[in-house]
Amino acid sequence: MQQLSASEQALLAPIAGAPMLDQVLAWSAINTGTRNLAGLAMQAQVLADAFAVLPGTVDLHAPAPVETVAADGTVGLLDHGAHLVVRVRPDAPRRYLLTGHMDTVFPAHDPFQATTWLDETTLGGPGVADMKGGIAVMLAALQALEASPVAAAVGYDVLINADEETGSLSSAPLIARLATGKAAALTYEPSALPDGTLAGARAGSGNYSAVVTGKSAHAGRNPDDGRNALVAAADLALRLKALHRPGLSVNPARIDGGSANNVVPDKAVLRWNIRPANEADAQGFAVALGAAVADVERLHGVAIHVHGGISRPPKPLTPPALALFTLVQSCGAALGQTIGWKDTGGVCDGNNIAALGVPVVDTMGVRGGSIHSPHEFLIVPSLAERAALSALVLHRLSGENRAS
Repeated sequence: MQQLSASEQALLAPIAGAPMLDQVLAWSAINTGTRNLAGLAMQAQVLADAFAVLPGTVDLHAPAPVETVAADGTVGLLDHGAHLVVRVRPDAPRRYLLTGHMDTVFPAHDPFQATTWLDETTLGGPGVADMKGGIAVMLAALQALEASPVAAAVGYDVLINADEETGSLSSAPLIARLATGKAAALTYEPSALPDGTLAGARAGSGNYSAVVTGKSAHAGRNPDDGRNALVAAADLALRLKALHRPGLSVNPARIDGGSANNVVPDKAVLRWNIRPANEADAQGFAVALGAAVADVERLHGVAIHVHGGISRPPKPLTPPALALFTLVQSCGAALGQTIGWKDTGGVCDGNNIAALGVPVVDTMGVRGGSIHSPHEFLIVPSLAERAALSALVLHRLSGENRAS
């Protein structure tokens, strides 16, 4: 274990797991599925009260408009919860961004609503790892930093959004605005593996909806006068799946459309997701998509309107990002924590932050696992472990990295 300076030891001494555990238990009792706007409003106010202990402003920001395509092809706007922003020392010459999300994947009617102790050190429950535990870690680390002499020289913004689990579409402009000009960023998704391994490079992600408009006709009397939108959508789905290869995952996920068996369907909606490994893969898909749409329109006599696109750019492990990962690793070593990282096809707000050229480590939250399932769990001792790790990283980023 590397030696900690006297100031680092003083920084870490007050960090305790019990208060964080109390927060996780209280916060996870509030259902915050992304579409549960009432639950998100309650959670936002609870978090605003908790983060008010920091010496900055706490505000709720209205979500940006988000387009949605209904099953019948009509386009509308989808409501989202408000996003929490904390700003501390906005005029400091060196500033950081810390991000998290208050929403979960479990809707208000989901049966997975309560926490359960799985053993003496493992807590199961909705959002305990992803990521109400991470929010508690973030707040504890910032409280420790604020008690340090180095805090006065740096500033930071905290963003806790309400729509990360559905792609951060209503918070993406806010993420971009807050990330601009930051020296570094930390995001509090749970570790990539229960042993604390971080997520390194990430693929990008894009979600699309194609509205296919054909022409209805009687399936018995004059079927050839119709233009079958459902068949055209299926043809497009197969062409898109044929683009799947290493470096580009393409997943046609759903087709809505059709009516009675004796009617040629004149409307269908195809939905799919892509995961490009890098920007070249994303651009290559855009070209191939355009060609596929044109071919299907010509062959089937339909019109196709594509909505959506890349919402999470690919996140490569750039030299500045690698330097930040190495700092996190060295801080872990000083605390007796072995920290590694691995590439992943999953995405998060770290993708959006990295796209602005800001180095980011986006799995600084708790150790746990089975997220997005009714088996989600938090390894409770990791609350204090990861809060200490974040506090030390922020401390050393701020210039105090000399061992005494």
